[in-house]
Amino acid sequence: MDSYQLYHTDSYLREMDAEVLRVEEHWVVLDRTVFYAQSGGQPADHGIITWPEERAQVVDVRRHGHEIWHKVEGPLPPAGMRVQGELDWSRRYALMRAHTALHILCGVIWRDYGAHVTSSSMEPGKARQDFELERLTLDFVTEVERCVNTEIEANREVRIRFLPRAEAFAIPDLIRTKVNLLPEGIEQVRVAEIVGLDLQADGGTHVARTGEVGRVRVIGHESKGRINKRVRLAIG
Repeated sequence: MDSYQLYHTDSYLREMDAEVLRVEEHWVVLDRTVFYAQSGGQPADHGIITWPEERAQVVDVRRHGHEIWHKVEGPLPPAGMRVQGELDWSRRYALMRAHTALHILCGVIWRDYGAHVTSSSMEPGKARQDFELERLTLDFVTEVERCVNTEIEANREVRIRFLPRAEAFAIPDLIRTKVNLLPEGIEQVRVAEIVGLDLQADGGTHVARTGEVGRVRVIGHESKGRINKRVRLAIG
């Protein structure tokens, strides 16, 4: 389990206390964080950090090596300062819903058509996913939309677990992307499971049950190559 990236064990955690380890230009490194660093198609969290008589906006979060850097607008806390962090919760929760929606979409298309994901991205209220498919018709996406909403209405539990690397990679089809993006050297693999539908290695934030996603609509589909097709979703 990860005591540095607090969202890895609790996506609903909105606040934290932390110590400033380093400050460079407009970037701050903390000893732990609730702010998600942009990766895997999920944008960075926003929010605020505060300390005695001061306040700054967190406008971007990025990972460099093993450290997570927070870009702030406003005053900079000095190294060694204890600060409080608070998420822009409406943005985070919308991204949690979008991320789980993509896992439902991926789960449905993998279950019914066996297609790998080639890329994904999301923003509050919208998401898109590309699949290794030769054809994508209106009838296909209409059926996929129906199946995705059936899984949402089933209100399936979403579980997060940490597994030893060897145990994780013994699970068939754990990696649904065409290319395995899991860094070498990770000994504990974080796994997101939509019970009865989907199981993947995943580092992002999710809602606790599929019903929280809300109804999903397919708002577009297009070809991005001979065997690369895109599905666009509106969420909620």
